[in-house]
Amino acid sequence: MRDEATPNISTQRSSPLGSDPATTRADRTQTEVGSVFVSNYPAYSFWGEEDVPRAHRALADPPRPDTKLGLYLHIPFCRKRCKFCYFRVYTDKNSQQIQTYLDALAREVEHYAQQPAVKDRPLHFIYFGGGTPSYISSRHLRSLVQRLKDAIPWDQADEIAFECEPGTLTQAKLEAIRDIGVTRLSLGIENLNDEILRHNGRAHVSKEIYQVMPWVNALDFAQVNVDLIAGMVGETWPRWRQTVQKTIELDPDSVTVYQMELPYNTLYSKDLLAGDSEPLALADWKTKRAYHAYAFEQLATAGYVRSSAYTMKKTPDARFAYRDAVWTGQDMIGTGVASFSHLSGIHYQNAPHWDNYLATIDRNDLPIHRAFATNREEQLTREVILQLKLGALDTAYFRAKFKVDIVAHFAAALSGLRDEGMLHFDADSVSLTNEGLLRVDQLLPDFYQTQYRNARYT
Repeated sequence: MRDEATPNISTQRSSPLGSDPATTRADRTQTEVGSVFVSNYPAYSFWGEEDVPRAHRALADPPRPDTKLGLYLHIPFCRKRCKFCYFRVYTDKNSQQIQTYLDALAREVEHYAQQPAVKDRPLHFIYFGGGTPSYISSRHLRSLVQRLKDAIPWDQADEIAFECEPGTLTQAKLEAIRDIGVTRLSLGIENLNDEILRHNGRAHVSKEIYQVMPWVNALDFAQVNVDLIAGMVGETWPRWRQTVQKTIELDPDSVTVYQMELPYNTLYSKDLLAGDSEPLALADWKTKRAYHAYAFEQLATAGYVRSSAYTMKKTPDARFAYRDAVWTGQDMIGTGVASFSHLSGIHYQNAPHWDNYLATIDRNDLPIHRAFATNREEQLTREVILQLKLGALDTAYFRAKFKVDIVAHFAAALSGLRDEGMLHFDADSVSLTNEGLLRVDQLLPDFYQTQYRNARYT
């Protein structure tokens, strides 16, 4: 599963997203192997071991003033691996191995709690991501959370988000999830057609969705989000219309729609690159954008309003504290195998493999594997491209924070995208058009510094 701000918890290689923007967009018609979704800047491929000491120094220093802190917890277990999944997940771990990992995760958080950059700071958000956090047992969950809260209390957090796969949920497990304080439950439904779910390797089927929704509703979570993927293998217009209408009938507080892509390390991508698989019924990008647009139009008719290029919300007070914190450069400690963090302008990633992660924790060290120390220009660009995913930029925000007029600073990129019909701008604001919203991730490389173009993503 993926929240709209979630980084790639993987070590995949991927296609150059930073090539010449106009050529890239002109050529990007068919769905080919390679990443499109942008979650960070500069690209992960520029991170390395040489900046790891900078990450340790940042942890040893006091935090930046007026910066919020969040905690990301990577729970990397799944019932099965979806054929389009590129995250670091495991489908072969038994209960004892899961407990070993969760103990290590707790120890990592306890270690962080003693670092000057983290110690005594309140948590703004906690995000349980995966993998499938709802895969672990209620006993495992309650035990983990007790240790985490003992290390870093989170009773005053603005958001506690938790990703779920419907087939892993029982009424008792949902009660446990509610009891630990979860405010935003995110259900990875993806589609409501069983044939599509099976073909794409999803572990659940639609009857499991309908089984759990009464339990979810009865527990009265502050916010329930549903994820859909536009253009899954085998998708057709009749099926997609049905999925959208059935999703509206479920009446979630918010709906997030992603467009299907095929990063290099997915099962689908490996088969395609090997050339020994049956042809896949892959929607092209124009069709996926049309699916996406249809979903947003139907959701708007049902009373939802746009929250970002991916998300529509029905409940006025539905919030995405995790997303907004990441996109405005707040601090986030990412814990667990292969997780990503950013702290005081330093990006870093944990050890990307099970054995290395556990061994480092056993040595009582933090498992920092690679890092990148950003300068002010890179921090500015990162916030501009990520906040464009909201559909608009507030120029006053950037003048106040960076002392930069972004309209002048990014004049070439903005003018070029305006000429293509992707956005409008004036001295006070930048706003994407509907077409720009539907292909926002393909527009972002226009803003990259020259040295970060023509590079693999991870």
